Amino acid sequence: MFSILSIWRNIIMEKFITLAHGAGGKHTSELIESVFKAHFYNPLFTGDDAAILPIPGEKLAFSTDGFIVSPPDFAGGNIGKLSICGTVNDLACMGAKPMYLSCAMVIEEGLPVEDLKRYVTSMEDTAKEVGVLIVAGDTKVAGKGQVDKLFITTTGIGKVTPGLSLSGTKAKPGDVIMVTGDIGRHGCTILLARNKFGIDAEITSDCAPLWSLVDNMLKATRDIHVIRDATRGGVGTVLYEIAAQSQVGICLKSTAIPVHPSVRGVCGLLGLEPLYLACEGRMVIIVPEEQAMKVLDTLRHSPHGEETAIIGRVTDELVGHVVMETEIGTKTMLPPPRGELLPRIC
Repeated sequence: MFSILSIWRNIIMEKFITLAHGAGGKHTSELIESVFKAHFYNPLFTGDDAAILPIPGEKLAFSTDGFIVSPPDFAGGNIGKLSICGTVNDLACMGAKPMYLSCAMVIEEGLPVEDLKRYVTSMEDTAKEVGVLIVAGDTKVAGKGQVDKLFITTTGIGKVTPGLSLSGTKAKPGDVIMVTGDIGRHGCTILLARNKFGIDAEITSDCAPLWSLVDNMLKATRDIHVIRDATRGGVGTVLYEIAAQSQVGICLKSTAIPVHPSVRGVCGLLGLEPLYLACEGRMVIIVPEEQAMKVLDTLRHSPHGEETAIIGRVTDELVGHVVMETEIGTKTMLPPPRGELLPRIC
């Protein structure tokens, strides 16, 4: 029976879009490969966080992202702040200073104007914090029930720091893996904000713009291989993507992975893995071993990077997989991300 259900489920997923296709895991990757990449591919098409565009004399990074967060208000931020942080951080992952943003809004009929002003104010404040300009946009109003209050799409352009070559394809055996703070707080915050489980916990989203953190790191060294934004699917999904892109293995130390006690408690109650919970203010950074301590010290003295931790290494074993070393010294395979990753954040 199980095998028949599995076959039927696969047939459905091949013919119809399901929620799993938007979760950031295996089915998202398959959708990108089979549909978007198959039809959009060109020499500048990328699987990284932003495309690098050659302009005579310099390079620009270009990225776009859509935000359909439910609920649009959460502890530590709202959809407005998130829409700026998301695109700014995607540009920063390519070593690009954010310069210009555009925003497109689809507003549900009946949304209070005061709510819209609050979200726009958050966008303004976050953009000012980064020093990025919102220079263009579009507004549409959809009928009641056609959207969930407000959808925002932001598109950004940034100037790439000279001398950089960052990509998920650049990880090498022996490299050190870092994360810039405790993981999973945004996903856990959204889960609690929906109040479906009756869990009361003091957890605030890590939502933050990270260009200043990256800028400080690049001033210390440009010998960096990978920077990735651990959003949908969290750190675990990002590491599986890098392992596949670079054709390497990854080994993590479970005791080194920073998780807030409240997040760990919620995950324990609900059977969730913190490595697969979304972050909105955390980056995965992979650097050569000889640069690790310099980068670690720089990040810990940067805003939003004070709790940066070394969590593992890149290896040449079990290519394409992520292995976890437990607190008693045994090793276990981190299950690859599949199906619908919970909680769904967008």
